[in-house]
Amino acid sequence: MSNFNEETVKSVHHWTHNLFTFTTTRDPGFRFLNGQFAMIGLMVEGKPLLRAYSMASANYEEDLQFFSIKVQNGPLTSRLQHLKIGDKILVGRKATGTLIQDNLLPGKNLYLLSTGTGLAPFLSVVKDPDAYERFEKIVLIHGCRTVAELAYDDYLTKELPENEFIGDEVKAKLIYYPTVTREPFRHQ
Repeated sequence: MSNFNEETVKSVHHWTHNLFTFTTTRDPGFRFLNGQFAMIGLMVEGKPLLRAYSMASANYEEDLQFFSIKVQNGPLTSRLQHLKIGDKILVGRKATGTLIQDNLLPGKNLYLLSTGTGLAPFLSVVKDPDAYERFEKIVLIHGCRTVAELAYDDYLTKELPENEFIGDEVKAKLIYYPTVTREPFRHQ
């Protein structure tokens, strides 16, 4: 049995010249905890070329979503950035990582500090209903160089608060604080 599932790319969104998101199918047997990562990759010259990527999707979502930077000469990202709908991608069958609910120390507030694509595992966490039960407030800070790199700003401020299952909790408990360092912005 292979250690990888072959998934199909369902969508690709290029946020900027150096950031993109892609969504794939998800094998029904692939389980993960919010905040974990898996090895993903492509077959290159008959061998798997793999890197660890955090799931930006929640564990209850039908598809898998990944948030990536484009590295011009990066062994994998230089190829991933050219993904198209229908392309095949390898996803490891075993997710891992320690950024999970059981490892978070009890407290009043949960602070999630990220830069760039480091937002990905936190997207998974802020979609987790258990996180809103465990903490009074969840503070998500996302720092980027430019406003355009705040890729999930609309999702976090408009879509997630309207989610039919956790929207009320998100409105009451999630504090999203985007910040930009290289151009004028309300949080600079």
